[in-house]
Amino acid sequence: MTTEAPLLTFEAVSFTYPGRTAPVFQDISFEVAAGRFVSVEGSSGCGKSTLLRLACRLEAPDAGVVRFAGRPVEAMPPGLLRRRVSYVQQTPALLADSVRANLRLAFGLRVNKDLTAPDDDRLRQGLAEFQLEKVSLDQPARELSVGQKQRLCLLRAMLLAPRVLLLDEPTAALDRENARRVLEIVTGLNRAQGVTIVMVSHNAADAREATARIRLGGRG
Repeated sequence: MTTEAPLLTFEAVSFTYPGRTAPVFQDISFEVAAGRFVSVEGSSGCGKSTLLRLACRLEAPDAGVVRFAGRPVEAMPPGLLRRRVSYVQQTPALLADSVRANLRLAFGLRVNKDLTAPDDDRLRQGLAEFQLEKVSLDQPARELSVGQKQRLCLLRAMLLAPRVLLLDEPTAALDRENARRVLEIVTGLNRAQGVTIVMVSHNAADAREATARIRLGGRG
C-alpha cells in the first residue's frame, strides 16, 4: 500500500527552543511517502520528539518548511492538520471521565463539526479491534491500566481516520505483553489500512517492522 508520493516533507528545517543557544537540529530534510512505517532514531535529546511536534504544528521551525501532502503545515488550520496528522504522546492523556467521553472528545471540537460522532456500537467495535473488548464505555478512564490507556489513545486518534500517525515512545511505559499488543495494532494499521506511521522508540525490537528510518544527531 506504499506509494512514492511524499506525504510528509521537511525542507531544510532548523529548530531551537526559546532560551537555548544550541539548536535541536539544523537544516534537516527528508520525505515520508504515504503508507510507510518510519522509525525515528537517535541518541537521547537529539530532537526525536521535537520532530513529531513540528510535523503536527505543535512547534514551529525557526527556518525551513514542513509540508503535509505538499502544503505547508502553517497554511493549514491546526485542527484540520491534526485530524490528518495525529500525534499520540508517550504518556496517555485522558479526561477524568468515561471511556465513551474520551473516545468522542475530538468530535465535540468546532473544527470537527462536519464529522458524525461514532455511536456506541462503533465504539465497542473499535475497543474490540484494539483488544479492549472487556472495557465498558461507561467505565471511568482512570480505572484503566497504562497499557489500556495507551490503546485507548490510539483508538481515539484512529476514529478520526488520520493519514499519518505520529507515535512518541508508545511502548515505553508498558510491560512486555502490552507493548507487544500495541506494536501489533500499530503494524496492522500500517499494513491493513495504509496509515503512515512515524514512530519514536528506544527499543530496537519496536522498529523491526519499519520500512524506512530517520536518523538524528546533535543535541536537543
